[in-house]
Amino acid sequence: MTSIPECFSESYAEARPKFCSAAAAAGGSIRSWFNPKAHGPNGELLYLDTARFGAADASNMLVLIAGTHGVEGHCGSGAEIAWLRNGGPSKLPKDTGALLIHAINPYGFAWSRRVTEDNVDLNRNFVDHDKAYPKNDGYLAIADAILPGEWTDASKAETERVFGAYAQKHGAYGLQGAISGGQYTHPEGIFFGGNTPTWSNRTIRAIAREELSAARRVGVIDFHTGLGPFGHGELIATMAPDSKSFTRAKAW
Repeated sequence: MTSIPECFSESYAEARPKFCSAAAAAGGSIRSWFNPKAHGPNGELLYLDTARFGAADASNMLVLIAGTHGVEGHCGSGAEIAWLRNGGPSKLPKDTGALLIHAINPYGFAWSRRVTEDNVDLNRNFVDHDKAYPKNDGYLAIADAILPGEWTDASKAETERVFGAYAQKHGAYGLQGAISGGQYTHPEGIFFGGNTPTWSNRTIRAIAREELSAARRVGVIDFHTGLGPFGHGELIATMAPDSKSFTRAKAW
């Protein structure tokens, strides 16, 4: 059994060959998708890699995704490699396959950034770009304070004043939602959802069509970090506790 800490990597450049090697050793079918829009900090080429296990027509598919928010790829990569090295593929139930997606946002992983090469917060990019974008009036109200023209003691004080006033009126959660809920009006701002599908968005859709179209049931685990105590794992589901989907997810 492989030591879990050995499965984690200090960089994307270290993680990618480690993942591909582990997937090959486990008997996976590996595919690589080159991102032509960006390079790593040392000029390295950037790829989204996938490893497929199980029958091509498996009714059930487990999907593991690492690096939606690039810097969080360190955790997701380590989890995927640990699963590969410690017999995960051999333990799949009958008629169940697995698809591991490594570095869905390779630019963010390589550069230790949350966003893609387009400054897009990837999980806010999956909207219908042919329709009007979701509004975030709260972000509009405090956009200048979020990203001032220059960072000085005075601008920092003004940002704190604006944030404080907004929280006083709308509450702490209101301020949090205004900042992090996603916005589609300020391309240089934060939590920007983009005004067109990103390379990562288009690529993952193509992968899903090719790899998951035969499946009847698909379970997805998208690895993120930043919440809770350091090193503490937590399963998060967004559906209501009294829904069938929640019951099914809990059973899985």
